[in-house]
Amino acid sequence: MILQHIPTKEDLLNAEERIHNYIHHTPVLTSHQLNEMCGAQLFFKCENLQKAGAFKSRGAFNALLSIDKNKLKKGVATHSSGNHAQALARAAQLLGVPAYIVMPENAPRVKVAAVKSYGGRITFCKPTLQAREETLAQVINETGAAEIHPYNNYDVIAGQATACLELINEVNGLDFILSPVGGGGLLSGTILTVKYFSNTIKVIGCEPDGANDAWKSFNEKIFIPSFEPKTIADGLLTSLGSLTYPIIMENVSQIITVSDQQIIEAMRLVWERMKIIIEPSSAVPVAVALFNTDLFKEKKTGILISGGNVDLGRKFFD
Repeated sequence: MILQHIPTKEDLLNAEERIHNYIHHTPVLTSHQLNEMCGAQLFFKCENLQKAGAFKSRGAFNALLSIDKNKLKKGVATHSSGNHAQALARAAQLLGVPAYIVMPENAPRVKVAAVKSYGGRITFCKPTLQAREETLAQVINETGAAEIHPYNNYDVIAGQATACLELINEVNGLDFILSPVGGGGLLSGTILTVKYFSNTIKVIGCEPDGANDAWKSFNEKIFIPSFEPKTIADGLLTSLGSLTYPIIMENVSQIITVSDQQIIEAMRLVWERMKIIIEPSSAVPVAVALFNTDLFKEKKTGILISGGNVDLGRKFFD
């Protein structure tokens, strides 16, 4: 059944049960060196090791498995710069239905290649939200496919919440959980999980300086859309959605921004010290922990590593 309301505690538990055969229960890793640098205990929920390389597989599968099978026959459609596109294409392939993916023409090559490998039918468009939405509307009109929005969908939010649910079930006594924020699906799901299953954890949204619409909205107490964002964290370029915005604004503890240089430094540290590949968007909450040590000193802090889909041909480091 498609959710028409903010996901409840029961909805999150149902989502966890619904998708568990289709996703990885990803590991939680620690790093003595990064703990020393931050003066804190850091627990990294490694969704970079998730199916299709990102947490997006959780929401995609929960959404598809919530649609009536007869309605699903015509396929699903979305617009996405990468990780949601990959996740949806893979989920649709496994369920035997077509996936129509609208991608901006400047989407990372590694993510375009992955969508194609999962059988996604790509339509490219100009790299603007208006172009993405208009092209998607045309694709849906032509195919009759069901739209699965990357984040402005309660079933997607419920699916993303299961990453945090796994984390708090594995690590007791967390003081903070840090989540990147773009459209807000992961942050919304994280907030709801903490709201229902813990009354002590503070959730912090983490955002690039060059795409800080959530930070502006939080501080101004009004919705401020993303306008000409510019950041290395390509997964965090979108504005909050009409469903994610109120959940985040009413419940998030705070939103902290970091520079692209800090993001690159954090990503390099994880690559070198932890020996795992994370993408720039995943490095945003790591950078928040590294460059705000006073806030997290001697605290148990969970960090949601959102994905690891990196174009290794791109030059990140000098």
